[in-house]
Amino acid sequence: MMIQQPDKMFQVTARLDSGSVTGAGVPRGRAGIITTAHGIIETPAFIPVGTKATVKSLQPRDVAELGAQAVLANAYHLYLQPGSDLIDEAGGLGRFMNWSGPTFTDSGGFQVMSLGSGYKKVLTAQFAGSAGGAVRGVADTQTDDGKQRRAFVDDDGVNFKSHIDGSQHRFTPEVSMQVQHQIGADIIFAFDELTTLLNSRAYQEESLERTRRWAERCLVEHRRLTEESFGKPYQSLFGVVQGAQHEDLRRKAARDLALMQVKGQRFDGFGIGGALEKDRLGEIVGWVVEEFDAIDGTEHSRPRHLLGISEPNDLFAAISAGADTFDCVSPSRVARTGAMYTRRGRVNLSRAEFRRDFRPIDPECDCVTCQNYSRAYLRHLFKADEILGKTLLTIHNEFFVVHLVARIRQSIIDGDFEELRAEVLGRYYGSCSAD
Repeated sequence: MMIQQPDKMFQVTARLDSGSVTGAGVPRGRAGIITTAHGIIETPAFIPVGTKATVKSLQPRDVAELGAQAVLANAYHLYLQPGSDLIDEAGGLGRFMNWSGPTFTDSGGFQVMSLGSGYKKVLTAQFAGSAGGAVRGVADTQTDDGKQRRAFVDDDGVNFKSHIDGSQHRFTPEVSMQVQHQIGADIIFAFDELTTLLNSRAYQEESLERTRRWAERCLVEHRRLTEESFGKPYQSLFGVVQGAQHEDLRRKAARDLALMQVKGQRFDGFGIGGALEKDRLGEIVGWVVEEFDAIDGTEHSRPRHLLGISEPNDLFAAISAGADTFDCVSPSRVARTGAMYTRRGRVNLSRAEFRRDFRPIDPECDCVTCQNYSRAYLRHLFKADEILGKTLLTIHNEFFVVHLVARIRQSIIDGDFEELRAEVLGRYYGSCSAD
């Protein structure tokens, strides 16, 4: 049976001019359009994270009204609760959460490795282990500080304990594909092994080969599941590039994924993931994109999603280097602690100076929060521990990042990318004042 893989899900509509350079010295940024069964995404675009089928504290209509074009949910969390089979029965992720636009799900690999190991962050010596490798083998049951490990990697997949109730589970490439097909997002990601900057070079090489083999298995299972669900909207599968800070490994991973094809099935796009040094972000993305362009050609490019990025300097660097879409939990996560994005940097509402400050967070911002509420009121809500404060500040922070990326997109079209970068970064990092 033939599958419904689209010939062209991504179209480039504008490119950076030669005055905009990346860490590799070549401008590869572009504006484009991703086409999905539930609508288009104009790129570059920031995709808010709705981990458990909700952007925390917001209704889907709030997310739409702040300008978001799509949302990204988490396969690991939804598999554990409420269960991917239940979401499938409900009609898929969008219908389940009452979101009519495009949706993404990540593979669950990040959370299996990080939450499954009992740590919030993966750039830790405890996660990497004293031998410089990831969590492998049942004999290695504890971290360096004596905590019980919850995730164990082998060449076939990962055994892990639920962070909710400690129950035992196993993810393989096939399971990840099955879970994501049940969830029903428009764009899904291949199952990959997460490594850290603390892993040894030897382990990075071993892990990269394992991720390559897993990617092939994902393509096979994705094709099988697509054929079984003939008549349903096609789900685009993105391969994930790992390789940490090593140029040769990043380039190899990009080439392997771009060339990979199983019975006519290839990756529809790519995720750029894993640990990397933030001050080299543009350079690392540039390596990967150069390999993609060499294989696909600039006229037949596939979209590139950079996982976990939302800071203004990172967005400009990554877009200049050729990344198209982004996701990050930071805008909503820091909002729940009272941190607000402003054009002059990130500031916490708890500061005493805001107690009688009746101005909006940002007089130039068009979000619902800035148009209707003052800093003094928002500060009061947080001091009083009122839920509304988290909702209003989440709306503002997500609006800030979504619309910053939309402005960057327009600057590529208009040809004034560098002028916008100088203006935005000069203001954002030039002062700690919210004024």
